[in-house]
Amino acid sequence: MFIDRATIWVKGGDGGNGAAHFRREKYIPAGGPDGGDGGRGGNVEAEVDSGLGTLLDFRYRSRYRAPDGGNGAGKGQSGRDGEDLVLRVPPGTLIRDARTGEVLADLVHPGQRAILAFGGRGGRGNAHFATPTRRAPKFAEQGEPGEERELELELKLLADVGLVGLPNAGKSTLIARLSAARPKIADYPFTTLVPNLGVVRVGEGQSFVVADLPGLIAGASAGAGLGLEFLRHVERTRVLVHVLDLATVEPGRDPVSDWQVINRELAAYRPELLERPQLVAANKVDVTGARERLAAARPFFAERGLRVFPISAATGEGLEDLVGALAALVLPAKAAEAEAHRTRPPGTVEYVGRTERPHRPDGPLSAIRQDGAWMVSGQGLERLVQKTDLANEAAVKHLQRIFREKGLDEFLLSAGVRPGELVRIAGKEFYFEPQE
Repeated sequence: MFIDRATIWVKGGDGGNGAAHFRREKYIPAGGPDGGDGGRGGNVEAEVDSGLGTLLDFRYRSRYRAPDGGNGAGKGQSGRDGEDLVLRVPPGTLIRDARTGEVLADLVHPGQRAILAFGGRGGRGNAHFATPTRRAPKFAEQGEPGEERELELELKLLADVGLVGLPNAGKSTLIARLSAARPKIADYPFTTLVPNLGVVRVGEGQSFVVADLPGLIAGASAGAGLGLEFLRHVERTRVLVHVLDLATVEPGRDPVSDWQVINRELAAYRPELLERPQLVAANKVDVTGARERLAAARPFFAERGLRVFPISAATGEGLEDLVGALAALVLPAKAAEAEAHRTRPPGTVEYVGRTERPHRPDGPLSAIRQDGAWMVSGQGLERLVQKTDLANEAAVKHLQRIFREKGLDEFLLSAGVRPGELVRIAGKEFYFEPQE
């Protein structure tokens, strides 16, 4: 089954907690704090696998979470880092944030990777909090939660040549003739419901990929017919071949009007598609009257500088010239691209998009009364609370000290929060008790 869209939920692993531990050895009566740090949570990453051609796997499983980091221990022992969770995707996969629409990665070449959700940082052990005036800190930081997001995956096929045309123009027959692909072929609209790929071999070790794409009709760019189900797959092709039906005798249709319908839909969907090299394959020249219809249309195409190839996908007439022209356009670009990737050391991973966990600057504080409590937000404040173990009295006192230094008590009082009222920050609750 060909699946080219999927929505998934991903979450990086939570960071491990730091340890609150003290050095205790027989002949060292005054051992200091030696709690180790928690490990980093694993990332959720995507990697291109050239053996895949569909997003089908993500229809059966849509939730992915990376392993958490390990907790720190005494004697300065840090927790283990969580292993990264790597999702395999086919070449040509575009990944967006479902909420914001931000493009996180466009994965094209085998071996490319993208970080979809960062794991949380591990909490610091109590050894980090020792000072000349606080020699025995009895608290440590908790690990940060991993990044969590909903993602949209969209597959845009990687083909060198895209065959475009109205339904029944003969695209499926043409790709079957040029390659080993065996698409379903019948004489009714939209025989091709999913794109078909075929490899055309033109010499020793030389080939290019042709995509037989579902037929266009007027209004396809607005979703008519198969509409966008076709159009997004044409975006990555290097060359477009307009397959025209010379055998049609429908009123109001001729090779010129068919070509104009296709180009209007391409321009409406994405104008830059018209800048791609285009060839015209005038199909079914073996049918009575076809050559006369082509002769009438030739001046129109010549005026626009378009090369026209009279062909018959059924008999094979003219296909050698068409393949030669396509090879001349495609193979030099493929060779240059292959050379660029050949220079990379073997085994190296090429990361696309974000490579470091984004820095979140401290945002302004806000307080809103909701459901009988005060919801307080502010990125720096939320991270601070997330790292604090509110069940640890020493940790709470340390948090209160930072609150005073940051002026949180004054802010809450000015916002209308009264002593004893419930405050929620980053999902954690406490009663507001301003410090003298």
